[in-house]
Amino acid sequence: MDSLRVVVHWLFPALMIAAAVIYYLARRANANRAFGEAAPFLAALSIAAAACWCLPDLWMTLTFLPLALHLYVLYFFRDPFRLPPADRDAIVSAADGKVIFVDEVVEPAYSRQKMKRVAVFLSVFDVHVNRLPYDGTIKKITHQPGKFLDARVPDIDVQNEAMNWLVATDRGDMVIRQIAGLIARRIVAWAKEGDTLTVGERFGMIRFGSRTDVYLPLDCEVLVKPGERVKGGLTVIARWPRR
Repeated sequence: MDSLRVVVHWLFPALMIAAAVIYYLARRANANRAFGEAAPFLAALSIAAAACWCLPDLWMTLTFLPLALHLYVLYFFRDPFRLPPADRDAIVSAADGKVIFVDEVVEPAYSRQKMKRVAVFLSVFDVHVNRLPYDGTIKKITHQPGKFLDARVPDIDVQNEAMNWLVATDRGDMVIRQIAGLIARRIVAWAKEGDTLTVGERFGMIRFGSRTDVYLPLDCEVLVKPGERVKGGLTVIARWPRR
């Protein structure tokens, strides 16, 4: 009986160490990009849970925290399947979250001309994979170093760290701006300059809370308003003018 108790006691940390190794190998294999971004966190939390389990007295209490964080990381880095609408005039959201601004502003990175902007704030509970709003080719990507202030402030996009994407489509150019926030500290680019992507295809993500702005030509019709919730690659946020 005592030997069985010992086996059961050490089984959990053994499983956690095995999970850490699997996460490491999955990242090396690059099987899923979102999961690959999560793998280092999951491996570290698995090792932490194994270490806490081995501590005397408070082992159950201490083990709960890394296990809870482990589940949250799995939830945060989820990458659900999305089937974009077939409408060729539709422009879909680049991100999941809540629309916080719909306005006309000067696009600061490329055209430096007035464009329509749809800004979406991503909380720490939203999917953080970014998807292309319309079929197009990545003409240019530029990284803007900056601060990590609250991304919900209107003009914070020119102060915070950001990644700017100039996308050429057969209907005109659009700009996507990934903006780091108070919690988000890393913008990840999966696509590169010259890549041609289809609507809804994944091009990157922002880790742990952020904002994604889409800049559109002035003749586009915006269909969403502040306060609405949208889903990346699925919700139609605007339409191109009819040809």
